[in-house]
Amino acid sequence: MKFSRLSMALNAPKRRYSTMTSSVIGNLDCQKTMMENGAKKWGFEGQTWLKATSAITVRGVLDMLMGGLNKEDSRPVIPLGHGDPSHFPSFRTAAVAENAIIDSLRSAKYNCYSPTVGVSSARGAIADYLSRGLPYTLSPDDVYLTIGCTQAIEITLAVLARPGANILLPRPGYPYYEACAANNGLEVRHFDLLPEKEWAVDLSAVETLADENTVAMVIINPGNPCGNVFSYEHLKEVAETARDLGVLLIGDEAYDNLAFGSTPYVPVRAFGSIVPVLTLGSISKRWIVPGWRLGWLVTSDPNGILRKSGVVESITGFLNISSDPATFIQAAVPQILSDTKEDFFSKIICMLRESADMCYNGVKEIPCITCPKKAEGSMSVMVKLNLSMLEDINDDIEFCVKLAEEESVIVLPGVAVGLKNWLRITFAVETSILEEGLARMKVFCQRHAKKHQVGFTD
Repeated sequence: MKFSRLSMALNAPKRRYSTMTSSVIGNLDCQKTMMENGAKKWGFEGQTWLKATSAITVRGVLDMLMGGLNKEDSRPVIPLGHGDPSHFPSFRTAAVAENAIIDSLRSAKYNCYSPTVGVSSARGAIADYLSRGLPYTLSPDDVYLTIGCTQAIEITLAVLARPGANILLPRPGYPYYEACAANNGLEVRHFDLLPEKEWAVDLSAVETLADENTVAMVIINPGNPCGNVFSYEHLKEVAETARDLGVLLIGDEAYDNLAFGSTPYVPVRAFGSIVPVLTLGSISKRWIVPGWRLGWLVTSDPNGILRKSGVVESITGFLNISSDPATFIQAAVPQILSDTKEDFFSKIICMLRESADMCYNGVKEIPCITCPKKAEGSMSVMVKLNLSMLEDINDDIEFCVKLAEEESVIVLPGVAVGLKNWLRITFAVETSILEEGLARMKVFCQRHAKKHQVGFTD
């Protein structure tokens, strides 16, 4: 069946030693075949573990789903699986951001290599931006510019990796962490986010999972993929737990300030005086420019623990041997941060709130899917499948593969973000597209419903 490749990829072993073992076996088989065929033996080959690791990323899963679309379906594809609203006219970035890039480029001052840690004016502007509302002030020296938030993740996990170390990741979460952990030989241990408690962290599980080899705990706020926003009180509990366990907090704030519910957004970095925090963020989501690839890694640590432990030195060391974001985009950051008007942000928040409401209400019209909590932040929400109501669908992977093939609608299977038989729906699209996508999903579920199911109509 078409979904078998995707199922195999998502259920494949994620630890690097397993994939490396497969690579060695594959190499021996390849050599044996060549010797049998009398072919020349070459001294190189691709690393199969890289393909296996990339398959568990969001991009890898979505690529597989896109490959299963019915080419004879003339309807437009409904993309409810990725978090990139820049494709849609309503989500165009602010004009001041575009002008900042143009001004920086035309100045001809930034055609050079940048300092490895980032352009100084950009570091200072980001420090000021991220210091707003904090009980302490960040320094430009706390800021390191990266190629989007993804490189910040790569740097962080590479810096923390050591033999026998483990890291605590949320489930559901962002699978890029698993991929980077596998690449760095870090053991992954998952703690649950509890849907019945508005996706709160299961702190008792965190205390059980951690040991003397635990290096860090990841908190994504606002939440991807759940669309939750953690309260100040809960984040303080998380910070105190991390402090008691002796591990640092990684605050993934890719969706910084994109909160539109009743819970005020509080950054993880606000608790740096309790426990050292590495803040990962970017301009990608709030300014709707993921293709600009401008992010940051920031040490929020007024007690200086990260410097004393050598983490800061390791970050600068990594940056000395890695690539940098484009210099002219770095140089545009101060203008972007200072000149973007509040009405731009308000417009984005209003659109996300409207789409989140539409998604929540639309899901309620589909009997086999339930949403435990309306999204209050970020750009996606998790919904649970009731497979007992469906006749010929066995899990979330099969649901998504058949949905793509039959209705040209792409949603992400929950197993890709760590929660089997759930779905992640991205609502950061034009409302007309979201409405059409939910309507097609309802038709799809009606088609596959068990006969005489309560709630389904012909």
